[in-house]
Amino acid sequence: MDSSVKKLFDAIASGYDEQRKKLIPCFDDFYGMALSLVESAAASPKILDLGAGTGLFSGMVLQKYPNAELTLMDVSDKMLEGARQRFQHNDSIRYIVGDYSNYTFTESFDIVISSLSIHHLTHMAKQHLFVTIHQALMPGGIFVNADQVAGNHPASDEYYRRRWLEHINDSGLSREAIEASVERRKLDINAQLNDQIIWLEEAGFLDVDCMYKYLDFAVFFSRKDSRVPGSTPHV
Repeated sequence: MDSSVKKLFDAIASGYDEQRKKLIPCFDDFYGMALSLVESAAASPKILDLGAGTGLFSGMVLQKYPNAELTLMDVSDKMLEGARQRFQHNDSIRYIVGDYSNYTFTESFDIVISSLSIHHLTHMAKQHLFVTIHQALMPGGIFVNADQVAGNHPASDEYYRRRWLEHINDSGLSREAIEASVERRKLDINAQLNDQIIWLEEAGFLDVDCMYKYLDFAVFFSRKDSRVPGSTPHV
């Protein structure tokens, strides 16, 4: 991941949670759909949060699965410090400071989640990451990604941006916060929705779909085959 992304998120770590709801026009529906897709039959599912930041999405998941075994990973230690404060009374949560785009995971997870992070990667890096996530999941495991997407046409991207600027200018955010957010979005490398579905399928995922979309905010769902590699299919 580009080091300039880390620097920008280091700089806003302390006020990130307060700003995020105002920066996302569809905040409740966006995260609400993502959270509803995080489902497991296990009472204590093993969950990996990529680009976890201050632990906002993980905090929602913990309300749904209080006994979940969570691992939070982010390239910004300052962002993860916010997560450590959020979960200071929970000793079972693990933290990894590192770049998930080139990290080798040595354990398996029931669920991998991510929110508003993977769009910072180049398209090639996204494809590589989807393969890595597929490999890190247990058979039958799921991947839920709430992220930004590019439009199918430049005109769509222009419209998304105009609507977003209108929203944040009416959100009550300070001019400084608005300008900083606009600056951060210059580093976005959004990929088209259909391309990401193809990349997930190419990585080996099943049941791949976009379950929610509002302008350039989308929630993806995908599942790893429940059969153990080498097993005989049922007939």
